[in-house]
Amino acid sequence: MIYTVTFNPSLDYLVSVEDFKLGYTNRTSSEKLLPGGKGINISIVLKNLGLENRALGFVAGFTGDEIVRKLRELGIASDFIKLDSGNSRINMKLLSVDGTEINGCGPVVEEAKVAELMERLEQLQDGDVLFLAGSIPSSMCSDIYCQIMQRLQGRGVRIVVDATKELLWKVLEYHPFLIKPNLQELNELFGVELFSREEVIPYGKRLQEMGAVNVLISLGGEGAVLLAADGSILQAPAPKGKVMNSVGAGDSMVAGFMAGWMEKQQYEAAFYMGLATGSASAFSEGFATREMVEELLDKLNNF
Repeated sequence: MIYTVTFNPSLDYLVSVEDFKLGYTNRTSSEKLLPGGKGINISIVLKNLGLENRALGFVAGFTGDEIVRKLRELGIASDFIKLDSGNSRINMKLLSVDGTEINGCGPVVEEAKVAELMERLEQLQDGDVLFLAGSIPSSMCSDIYCQIMQRLQGRGVRIVVDATKELLWKVLEYHPFLIKPNLQELNELFGVELFSREEVIPYGKRLQEMGAVNVLISLGGEGAVLLAADGSILQAPAPKGKVMNSVGAGDSMVAGFMAGWMEKQQYEAAFYMGLATGSASAFSEGFATREMVEELLDKLNNF
């Protein structure tokens, strides 16, 4: 079974505003309300690719109820823990203003609720896949990813971590099956200024030396680089297309990679599946579908 964990899910209010003016009343030209958070994004893309999965995490209040309802509408199973107070956050994303976002803080997560999540994760077994993705509420311990991975050590659970800075550093010693830093995150991690696919390879190797099994580095329009567990290094430019929405493109790449890996157990297939899936989401107003991904895979295979 595949599981995703979103510690701080949201309702994402995606709006476009023509001729946005600071300090004035602006009216939207389009708007959408979607369940959000990196783990939830991954769940949606996996479902679109035909992979059943279960979304875990914490929800609160009427916004939390709406997150669960919208996931149910999408056919995604969930087992969120309901918090006793507060509301799940609402994130506003101004699509027409250079991807400007205003993200909420989210509710307080009590220790008893964290323990309840841990009990559910204890049920995972050999062959399961677990995605740990996104930020952690300030009310939770910053080493929660490490706690989870430590408990699941030796059980044959493949764990994918899509996190930044300290969250990522701390989990490397537990050998996550896959990590996916983007170019900006890689620059921040190592205090460097990289630009090209060739330049990121030594730093991907360092992340492997520190414990990551596979390192997938996304570089936006420059494509991606994979440093695989078998020692191979794969790289390719992104397929050409008009970027409509960059929200969730990185999450889509992670979902696509694992979908490709589970389907064929081949790193090359997984790499191109991830690249095509991330691009398909970027080229659409929503998330990648199987049809969109297969179309882009054809282009990549003929590149």
